[in-house]
Amino acid sequence: MCGISGVFAFTEAGRSALAALHASTDAIVSRGPDSQGHFIYAGCGLGFRRLAILDLSADGNQPMTDDSGRYTIAFNGEIFNFRELRQQLVQKGHAFHSQTDTEVILHLYMAEGRSFLKKLNGFFAFAIYDKEEDSLFVARDRMGEKPLLVYRDEDKLLFASEMKSLLALGIPRKLDYTSLNQYLQLNYIPGPATIFKGVKKVLPGHYLFVKGKKVVRKQWYKIPYDPKKVEKNKLTYEQQQAKLVDLLDDATARRLVADVPIGAFLSGGIDSSVVVALATRHTPHLNTFSIGFADEPFFDETKYAKLVAERYKTNHTVFSLRNQDLYDHIFDVLNYLDEPFADSSALAVYILSKRTREKATVALSGDGADELFGGYNKHMGEFQVRRGGFKAEAVAGLDLLWNALPKSRNSYFGNKVRQFQRFSRGMLSGPKNRYWDWASFASEDDARQLLSRAARRKVGNKLNERRRRDLLEDLHADGDLNEVLLTDTRMVLPYDMLAKVDMMSMANSLEVRPPFLDPNVVRFAFSLPVSSKIDAGMKKKIVQDAFRPMLPEELYKRPKKGFEVPLLKWFRGELRPLIEDDLLSDGFIEAQGVFDVAAVQQLKKQLFSSNPGDVHARIWALIVFQWWWKKWMI
Repeated sequence: MCGISGVFAFTEAGRSALAALHASTDAIVSRGPDSQGHFIYAGCGLGFRRLAILDLSADGNQPMTDDSGRYTIAFNGEIFNFRELRQQLVQKGHAFHSQTDTEVILHLYMAEGRSFLKKLNGFFAFAIYDKEEDSLFVARDRMGEKPLLVYRDEDKLLFASEMKSLLALGIPRKLDYTSLNQYLQLNYIPGPATIFKGVKKVLPGHYLFVKGKKVVRKQWYKIPYDPKKVEKNKLTYEQQQAKLVDLLDDATARRLVADVPIGAFLSGGIDSSVVVALATRHTPHLNTFSIGFADEPFFDETKYAKLVAERYKTNHTVFSLRNQDLYDHIFDVLNYLDEPFADSSALAVYILSKRTREKATVALSGDGADELFGGYNKHMGEFQVRRGGFKAEAVAGLDLLWNALPKSRNSYFGNKVRQFQRFSRGMLSGPKNRYWDWASFASEDDARQLLSRAARRKVGNKLNERRRRDLLEDLHADGDLNEVLLTDTRMVLPYDMLAKVDMMSMANSLEVRPPFLDPNVVRFAFSLPVSSKIDAGMKKKIVQDAFRPMLPEELYKRPKKGFEVPLLKWFRGELRPLIEDDLLSDGFIEAQGVFDVAAVQQLKKQLFSSNPGDVHARIWALIVFQWWWKKWMI
């Protein structure tokens, strides 16, 4: 696992960025603490940071150049089928000097050009420079597991794994207020936008080809969902279950290859438990890791993780955390973020990654299963809305009651009220508006009201609508739940869930591999009808049924808990001075000029009231942004 950065200059002025290439890789040292490398030729520069996963010879160092000296690559990721691809190339006469997937990618590009991407099974972001034609090829993996950012102006194109690398290369720090508006709704910024004007996230399954001043953007992979083919799926439900087990077993086995200590996250939920059950087929005495929440028993699932660990005789470690442990790492997380990102569960992922890194360098995870197979409460809500019936109508009819009752994610009753309120609101919306509403912490109007008058004028209304329309393009009034899952894999998965895991694991030099996102598993998931994934009584139905014989019975049909950081307690206690006297103080807000003082005051008033609802999530988004602002914009 590594980090990359680079410069491709169009003009002599653009070449000045090459002087900062070393600084750009120094900025991402946690992604590659073991070594670094740089390549500069004419107007192109490639930077590389390496975290050693396989035992490589010196010939495996990067950036890597082929024998002819024509092609040079900087590669971040893992290709799990590279040995098979290498053998195919050997049979065609290619000679190799290392046992690396990097060299295989380089030779594939030499042999087949850009079309080779579809052969890769893995996650990656890379750049290949062709010295002879002075061109650059930059590509990102199918699902967006590895990040890749690009900045372009009239003089140059810059790319990097993280924003802090681009900042080191000297990009202008111009706030994108349209991105800020979406951030205040979602608590993250979906691609291709970023918080800075001019900087874009390369979309999952896309590449850039740069020659001269021309930049060609192309989608090389699209999730293969065809509703007509789904209707014609001839596999019985039993056959579907058997195929899922085989595909996921193969995906898990591929991801266990490493010459460093390897383990697996084991939360106690169904997804990580499935991965552990399969991994132990190939790795006896697997290292597994869980975190428990001593002060938050509602979210503690370690007893279920222990059942799985005991059944499969794993070397299980439980990191028992108290709220103080979480609090002690808040500022570590805030300091690492180089773009506002306010999914508060990142704090737990950070600590889990930090503790796991003490015993392993690679960890398997269950990420992606919820988005592929329908594991979230919103998926059940969508199923119920489309199904209709007396219960759905009854919940919608009590909208005034849900609005009046106290709501909180931290208790069973409060969480149910919160869910009923959102469901009731969703019953009255079409699929696009309902999806956006259920994905958001604040409405469009509420988000805009938080901005100052000057900032509101800087939000591009047409741009805002176009970005939202592009994100929701797969949703149709006559579609089914698979379209919602497809939208999740294009929006929530890469820009919230995978971004969170990548940032927090890389902050601790840990590589995380999710078998559920293997391309063969993804293809199979979107060949299944909704009836195989969810019904009135069960979410993620096929996953639960297919692996029921392998797991403790207590895990079957168990409600998904997730985790909620105790922000409300902190905001009313230890973090109150940060809110009242610093980041959200009237003086700082007014001097900054980004937010409306009265609107922030109203949020703080609600925060300290007897019915705060979900306001703590919105306050957290403001704190994250303000911390980021002070670190990167002042």
